[in-house]
Amino acid sequence: MDLNADLGESFGSWTMGDDAAMFPLVTSASVACGVHGGDPVTMLDTCRGAYEFDVKVGAHLGYPDLGGFGLRAMDMTFDDLFGSVLYQLGALDGVAHAVGASVDYVKLHGGLYDRTVHDAEQASAVVAAVQAYDPGLPILGLEGSVLLALAREAGHPVFHEAFADRAYLPDGTLVPRLEEESVIEDPDEIVERALRLALKGEVLAVDGTVVRLTPHSLCLHGDTPGAVAAATAVRAALEQAGVELESFA
Repeated sequence: MDLNADLGESFGSWTMGDDAAMFPLVTSASVACGVHGGDPVTMLDTCRGAYEFDVKVGAHLGYPDLGGFGLRAMDMTFDDLFGSVLYQLGALDGVAHAVGASVDYVKLHGGLYDRTVHDAEQASAVVAAVQAYDPGLPILGLEGSVLLALAREAGHPVFHEAFADRAYLPDGTLVPRLEEESVIEDPDEIVERALRLALKGEVLAVDGTVVRLTPHSLCLHGDTPGAVAAATAVRAALEQAGVELESFA
């Protein structure tokens, strides 16, 4: 099982999460590319940290929405989104190579992540841009999403992501981040859900429905209160349960 975290989201004097504490806990780092979060220096520091801890680097692509942290949906045209994805990939890839790392996968963020679960036009723009940049680049996303279906059709390796600290709807999609109770903060509950996902491939939805999944990666968010302690507990519990932790990329 892969453990990924969204890192490198600080911007200027605004600090988001404790990246240094998360590197030893994860096997993959989804690094913000400067449009929903992050900046050139933060990208450089994050890629350097990932390389030092032998953590795989992913391009964490979002809407160009620093003010809203990329959580708001945007009605971008195909060309605008295509260009934005290329811009983000090129920026992070250049920074990663400068410190000896590489971009090993793609993951979407926030509003773009949620939109491409069902929106074929926006999902196709993302896939087309990734395809144009690197036809073999793996794409990590929500199981059953339009994004992964189109990526698979285009020949990209696709991997399923699951969340121990996010609330699920009965159809297997996530409760939107801007809604109340979309994020679970109780560390004991997070650990219990992570174990259930890793060992049984299932999670409880908000209405009590058992949602069955086949996760390849569990996301450990580093930007919520107590996140590092929860991530530490999750990793320890998975290792104690005999789950082998390694990146999918």
